[in-house]
Amino acid sequence: MDAFKTWLDRSGLASIAILAVLLLVVFPLAMDSFRLNLVGKYLSYGFVAVGLVMLWGYGGVLSLGQGVFFGLGGYAMAMFLKLEASDPQSTAIQSTPGIPDFMDWNQLTALPLWWEPFNSFGFTLFAVVAVPVLLAFIIGYAMFKRRVGGVYFAIITQAVALILTVLIIGQQGYTGGVNGMTDLRTLLGWDVRSDEAKTVLYFVTAALLLASVLLCRWVQLSKLGTLLLAMRDKEDRVRFSGYDVSMFKVFAFCLAAALSAIGGAMFTLQVGFMSPTLIGIVPSIEMVIFAAVGGRMSLVGAVYGALLVNFGKTYFSETFPDLWLFLMAALFIGVVMAFPNGLAGLYESHVKPWLARRKGAAAKAGEPPAGTPGKAGQQASAPASSSPAASHSTQAVAADGGLGIGTKVSSQSA
Repeated sequence: MDAFKTWLDRSGLASIAILAVLLLVVFPLAMDSFRLNLVGKYLSYGFVAVGLVMLWGYGGVLSLGQGVFFGLGGYAMAMFLKLEASDPQSTAIQSTPGIPDFMDWNQLTALPLWWEPFNSFGFTLFAVVAVPVLLAFIIGYAMFKRRVGGVYFAIITQAVALILTVLIIGQQGYTGGVNGMTDLRTLLGWDVRSDEAKTVLYFVTAALLLASVLLCRWVQLSKLGTLLLAMRDKEDRVRFSGYDVSMFKVFAFCLAAALSAIGGAMFTLQVGFMSPTLIGIVPSIEMVIFAAVGGRMSLVGAVYGALLVNFGKTYFSETFPDLWLFLMAALFIGVVMAFPNGLAGLYESHVKPWLARRKGAAAKAGEPPAGTPGKAGQQASAPASSSPAASHSTQAVAADGGLGIGTKVSSQSA
């Protein structure tokens, strides 16, 4: 049993199981559909935080542009939903029925060619992951092959986020502009705005997030995870050992991009819109804060960090509408200064030692006082007092704790 507990602790499955119970049992039972939908929205940001743990915590590469991949995944899903909501019957009052409303407002008379594949749900699911990963591969390969890293890479990712935001806003006729894509009502004819749909989407989001955490944990425990840590701490040593460090960084960047894109797609389904305000520099920095608050080395901690920060935003904005930005800043600064390793570091440095001390104290309290024989020793002492040999066998029984070894010695001596 102790070996099983040790394996659970080392593998991280115990903390993942606790998170699963919290997400799949506690929250659905304790919250109404509105609050549960809010938590589902928070969990969609958890995908980004988990990806940052792999990229920043394990790979040592800080990206300040994860909002780009979150937005691309969200826009890919939004394009499919918008086309479904723009059937000829629903858009009959437009000058050009059958195209999204923002295209009609901007004098477009036909659906652009590159929009056509998004009529297929299968292609949309493929594009949700493939498009962000392709962009991440191009950026990562171009930068890491030239050994661009550190603060320079972080600034470049910020520039990419700014460029994509400006591009989306500028191409209003094709992307919806600053308003984004709104009025997303159905998914394959299923009304995603109903309470039942919001509950189902919450469970889908939670299940996908838990699967992502398990996948990343598997990577961490593999040889690849060991190499990522070694690359983070001693990059030159890994390179001199014959490994292509740049491709490991590209892999971590693409993995983080894929997870962010899945989060963006689930965000679009649950919230019902996607806009460029979720892609820019500020949202991307907030996503890094999720991982920092939870602990950049902890997958489960990153999820808790996303939940805590977004809950703080909601609570403070509802309770203190004029001061909530200042309160959020105080929360960020306080957590980072008090707990440099995030919530996971707080658990490792304070909670875990306290639990170990309690366990040790409980085990010590259950032991008999020094010099007092156990029950087996008391039972064996009466017949063993007649000879020195029997006295020796009694000592063997007491030393063994009454498991039978000393009894065997006694019968041989007799």
